[in-house]
Amino acid sequence: MKKNIYGILRGKFLISDDSFKNWRIIIFISFLAIIMIASSHSADQKVYEIANLTNEVKELRSAFVDKRGKLMQLKKESFVEAEVKDKRIGISLNPPTKIIVKSSKSKK
Repeated sequence: MKKNIYGILRGKFLISDDSFKNWRIIIFISFLAIIMIASSHSADQKVYEIANLTNEVKELRSAFVDKRGKLMQLKKESFVEAEVKDKRIGISLNPPTKIIVKSSKSKK
């Protein structure tokens, strides 16, 4: 038993006559480890990208809500009236009248 452990530690399984099958397994396991590491890095990058996009969506949503609130303020009649008051434009006391235009189509 002691001889086997000492042989493994010295690497005799890599230089013996039937070491080709050992090398194949070592290379295969190394290849699988490289694929696993690359996959893990790819998954981490996607997680970071998703987190960044989520933060960007939150910022854009809050900016949208802020701009919508400002737009609602600008659309108010009282705000518009105050803005055009210095140009001496006021609210009309007479209601608007509807103009209907009838077009005559020529027959061919």
